[in-house]
Amino acid sequence: MTTTTADDALRAPTSHAPPSRRKVLVATTIGNALEFFDFTVYSFFAILIGKLFFPMATAQGQLLLSVATFGVGFVSRPLGGIVIGQYADRRGRKAAMVLTIMLMALGCALIAVAPTYAQIGIAAPVLIVIARLLQGFSAGGEVGVSVTMLVESSTNRNRGYFASWQFASQGLGIMVGAGVAAALSHWLSPAALESWGWRVPFALGVLIAPVGMYIRKQLHETLQVKEASTGAASRTAVRAELPNPLRVLLRSYKWKTLLGILLIMGGTVSSYIILLYMPTYAIRELGLPADAALLASVLSAGITFVVAPFVGKLADRYGRKPLVLTGRIASLLAIYPCFMWLNAAPSVANLLGIVGFLSVLLTLHAVPTITMIPEMIPNAVRATGMSVTYSIGVALFGGFAQLIAVWLIGVTGSKLAPAWYVIASLLLSTWPLLFMPDRTGVGIDDQPSP
Repeated sequence: MTTTTADDALRAPTSHAPPSRRKVLVATTIGNALEFFDFTVYSFFAILIGKLFFPMATAQGQLLLSVATFGVGFVSRPLGGIVIGQYADRRGRKAAMVLTIMLMALGCALIAVAPTYAQIGIAAPVLIVIARLLQGFSAGGEVGVSVTMLVESSTNRNRGYFASWQFASQGLGIMVGAGVAAALSHWLSPAALESWGWRVPFALGVLIAPVGMYIRKQLHETLQVKEASTGAASRTAVRAELPNPLRVLLRSYKWKTLLGILLIMGGTVSSYIILLYMPTYAIRELGLPADAALLASVLSAGITFVVAPFVGKLADRYGRKPLVLTGRIASLLAIYPCFMWLNAAPSVANLLGIVGFLSVLLTLHAVPTITMIPEMIPNAVRATGMSVTYSIGVALFGGFAQLIAVWLIGVTGSKLAPAWYVIASLLLSTWPLLFMPDRTGVGIDDQPSP
């Protein structure tokens, strides 16, 4: 009689009937876009939310508290990455992806109905913080699990292209969020926007969530658990024998996890400064109209949505490392001159041109980055590894990027300070490439010894 040990199951090869790849791309893209719409739309109303929920502070203090509350959502991301990642490695990617949408919708609902400070006092910002923690917990698991699902549904020749849709869907979610915010700001009076208009995007997120949940329930499961050859052993029994995914990750793949966290740093700081902080920066520091600033976010996110799949194909053809290095070197050379130019000649046209250009460079190094990390980790702990790596990297370096940018401007008095933060992040996060293999074209489950 053949038995299945925990080590056998851990190293079980990926051998499953291929799912409909188009269905995987559509379901993952729609669900992930919804997640990022819900999570990031808060940033587009940061100034207004600061006024409504932190009125006791100065104008600068309101903005700081508001963007800090946005950053609070990143505090819970590592916990969400650990819990939901392990859930995905135990119960399956599909179940975890349905769970993340449910949790994100609940966080949106709390924000949509939260009374303001004028109505219930200090309890109002407390509710917002709780909602952001819940959204962060959900987002912490979403990225890792969705990337895992995508790379496990791909072939050796198109894995970069499949992974690129995770980043593309982030752009789609942010683009729709910025578009909704821009439309509300344009069509509603300031009084209506402050009274109820800002709640509309969060309500939309709650209403759309059931659609994403339904689509994801139709997916094919890619978690592989080796069955016993004979006897009555079930998948549940085999799963019960498996070692704890987090313990395996920390014991056998801690160096790869650390490298992945640092590698994520450059992309996440660039992303949150360029895609999310720019509207606030353009309005507050440069005096540009709110409509134009939000239009810049729509353009930036739209570019990442369109360009990401093409970058994914380039990564499959030319390798991951060459694209990461090219994108980061170009970004290092461009970011400071772009900030200087925008400050010297603040206009809508310049804002759109600069944000669009930087978004292309961001996409060039971000897409192959999120492809490289799951390629280093075996199937049985891949969701945990990707979730922990991405959520910690984003929480440490991206979540408070807006807060750091506002603080740096206040401390230094220089409107160019955010550029230096991006430069430092890109430099520090590039050296891990020296120690990471480029596994382009190699079977994702042909894993080397840890």
